Amino acid sequence: MKRMKYSSVFAAFSATLLTASEARAAAWTDEMWLVTVFIKGGPVMWPILFCSVLAVAIALERGFALRRSRVAQSGFMQDVRKLAVKGEFDHALKLLQPQAAPMARIARAGLLRGQFGILEVERAIEAAGAHEAMLLQTNLRGLGVLANLTPMLGLLGTVVGMIKAFNVISEAGTGDPGLVASGISEALITTAAGLIVGIPALALYHFFRGKADRLVYEMEEMSLSFVEDIHHAIGREGAAPEAKDAV
Repeated sequence: MKRMKYSSVFAAFSATLLTASEARAAAWTDEMWLVTVFIKGGPVMWPILFCSVLAVAIALERGFALRRSRVAQSGFMQDVRKLAVKGEFDHALKLLQPQAAPMARIARAGLLRGQFGILEVERAIEAAGAHEAMLLQTNLRGLGVLANLTPMLGLLGTVVGMIKAFNVISEAGTGDPGLVASGISEALITTAAGLIVGIPALALYHFFRGKADRLVYEMEEMSLSFVEDIHHAIGREGAAPEAKDAV
């Protein structure tokens, strides 16, 4: 009975190992299939591959950079606005000093001009806001270029493949379809590769563009509220306390 039990356990273990080895072999076959398809696509596949890697890198970078918690941190701005309403610009600047968010830099630019009047504050915040909005658009143009470039590279591969196919026909005739199939497969593979890279890149471009626009709009709303707070402080006392001390 024990021998039968050990035999059944050994058989089950062997079957498990066999299944695992078959799965690894299937995965290896799939990987080799991708490599084979890539090679059949011809030299145009290399720039398409480079564009795909670059598009993924830009998408990851923009996904990290355009997080709302990083761009328009509203938690610390509540404390800054309370200090700004009271005219305590120095304390507000100290609170903003360790912050690296774009909204913090915009508020810091306005507070630094607080002693020169509300018009200077508005100009400083407007200039800083335009600069930060431009930074939010960083690399998005590159992603848009890649979205338009990769289908064009696929079209180039299509033309190259068809030229090869017609060259084969002109030299060997149409008697052997296998000779023509190589050029046609190259044409179709590059077309598919260009679309596979270009379509997601285009979708990501519009997604991040919309996200950046929403963040810019949110920062504009926060900046307007912040300007009103500073205006109340300056209008109530004529000038910020720090400005009077400086004079």
